[in-house]
Amino acid sequence: MATMKNQALLISSIATAPLHPWRVATLLVLGCLVAWDASGLDLRVMLGLGNAAGFPLREQWWLETVFHTAARQVALVIFMGLWVLVWRPVGVFRHYQRIERLEMVVGVTLALLAISGLKRFSLTSCPWDLQSFGGLATYVSHWQWGVKDGGSGGCFPGGHASSAFAFVALVLPGLSRGSGSAQHRMAMRTLAGVVLAGLILGGVQTLRGAHYPSHTLWAGWICWVAVSLNHALFVFARGKRAALVERRSAI
Repeated sequence: MATMKNQALLISSIATAPLHPWRVATLLVLGCLVAWDASGLDLRVMLGLGNAAGFPLREQWWLETVFHTAARQVALVIFMGLWVLVWRPVGVFRHYQRIERLEMVVGVTLALLAISGLKRFSLTSCPWDLQSFGGLATYVSHWQWGVKDGGSGGCFPGGHASSAFAFVALVLPGLSRGSGSAQHRMAMRTLAGVVLAGLILGGVQTLRGAHYPSHTLWAGWICWVAVSLNHALFVFARGKRAALVERRSAI
């Protein structure tokens, strides 16, 4: 009985945790992204990195083999490992309940699906497909929905960056614990690492001519929104389950 009450109190504290600053930050970042898109800096950046012959760094070994191909393979291994950790936790994952570990891996999955789904329907082509860089496409903003640019499309948002950004799902259970907890401190460090990794992987693709800077930034924001919604649903479901168990035990 005491254990059930403790679980209910924990879920209640998570549901009412002070995540308001993160919600404000989400809206502020959205405003910055819209401003970046309106500035036209995407194309200017790419014109500074490439020329009519293409992008000199497109096939650079470190960028293509290590930071593109190998990094994606590492991300896949980590993703598969997370599913194992749901039932056989080690290290810091032991500090979380199984339902929280399940939330993490489901959040990563949903973030990846959100990015891949948007890419599937995107008509935006990659920078290296533009006529300015030896391709066939003309520049069309990804805000001009339904307008084809003459290229292959399917380039928005940044898929490679999302292979890092999706792991932001690992941090929300810890952030909800409060700033004084060990989980919160670990979540902050993990958040910094995930954001840095996502920016690096996205930056690599920009240098290679595969993505505009905004593609990386939007990928990060979309992943964050996806895992935030996932977190809210899991907290709601856990609260309902705890309330049901408490009512049954009181009968």
